Amino acid sequence: MDGLRTGPGTARGAAAAESDALILVDEADRELGHLSKSECHQGRGVLHRAFSLLIFNPKGELLLQQRAASKPLWPLYWSNSCCSHPRRNESMDTAIHRRLDEELGIRCPLQFLYKFQYHAQFGTAGAEHELCSVYAGRHGGRLRVNRDEIANWRWVGQEELAREMSGEAAARFTPWFILEWTRICRDHQDAVVALEGA
Repeated sequence: MDGLRTGPGTARGAAAAESDALILVDEADRELGHLSKSECHQGRGVLHRAFSLLIFNPKGELLLQQRAASKPLWPLYWSNSCCSHPRRNESMDTAIHRRLDEELGIRCPLQFLYKFQYHAQFGTAGAEHELCSVYAGRHGGRLRVNRDEIANWRWVGQEELAREMSGEAAARFTPWFILEWTRICRDHQDAVVALEGA
């Protein structure tokens, strides 16, 4: 796990990220306005546009990240390779590649799989209420992990991940990742297999 990198000024970087203007949407993904990241996640949350990225290596293993302890929601939970939000006036395509570089230090083609809406409450700390676009990509090189965002990471095979998600370890995964992976296994295996042979 070498090649680590840190983000821009931990405290200032985190404060700036929380003030990012996110895109509020309705259930049809029509833009309704903008709100800061922190406000979007307060209380029951406000529906906003988001994305999740799943990065596979040439062996078909999925990159998982453990969220940093500083995250206000689901800290130290294991999740998909990368997830975030497009900012105000930022296209989805620009946002997914920006965040892939910021968190993992990589660039690779990303294939859109599907979009879904979900709500998940994290006690009194806040909630995720997102219309989330899911993408998959393939990367076989090194990572440059941003330790301001990611506490740990690992590559996992699909059979091993299935065992973990069906046992006690399932409680260590973020709720959105469980929803995403269940649907990918059900509806998008062909796309995953295609990435292995890319």
